[in-house]
Amino acid sequence: MLFYVHAEDAPDVQDRMIAQGEAHWSYMDRFADRLVLRGPTLSADGEEHTGSVHVVEVADRAAAERFATREPYWISGLYREFTADRIIVRQQGEISRDEDATLVTARWGARPIDTTEPGLSPQSLAFFGLLVDDEGVRSTGCVAVVRTLVDREVQALVDELADEGVTVTARRWCRGGRS
Repeated sequence: MLFYVHAEDAPDVQDRMIAQGEAHWSYMDRFADRLVLRGPTLSADGEEHTGSVHVVEVADRAAAERFATREPYWISGLYREFTADRIIVRQQGEISRDEDATLVTARWGARPIDTTEPGLSPQSLAFFGLLVDDEGVRSTGCVAVVRTLVDREVQALVDELADEGVTVTARRWCRGGRS
């Protein structure tokens, strides 16, 4: 099963993250062949790490939570919280390390799975997945990587997803990994 694991940084941990970087990389290397998407969320100017995103293939929710809580940044108190959601990947393209990108996440109350894809072109939409319940039968949100930081393009997706009872966030993001 694929799980979307998003950890938010605790305040003022940038220097400690740099010092613990090799421990983080070594841990992630163990999952390299099971990581579908990975990379940090960043401040608006791209200068500071604000969180980590991983879409990882594991056996079940308990394994996804172990993946998150055995991560060296979590153990060291560098993350303040994490979420782990089952995800069904609908679209995935190559993402360059040099691309500026925006991670858009929408969350809503459980509802039937909608097969409608976002209205962005494949050139703009690098990744799209539905967050689902553990049984994979009801949708609880979605995650998208948009290949731009341009507000109007990101806003088009945010506007498409926005609805009563839906929480939408947009964060700067870049592809991670050693290579």
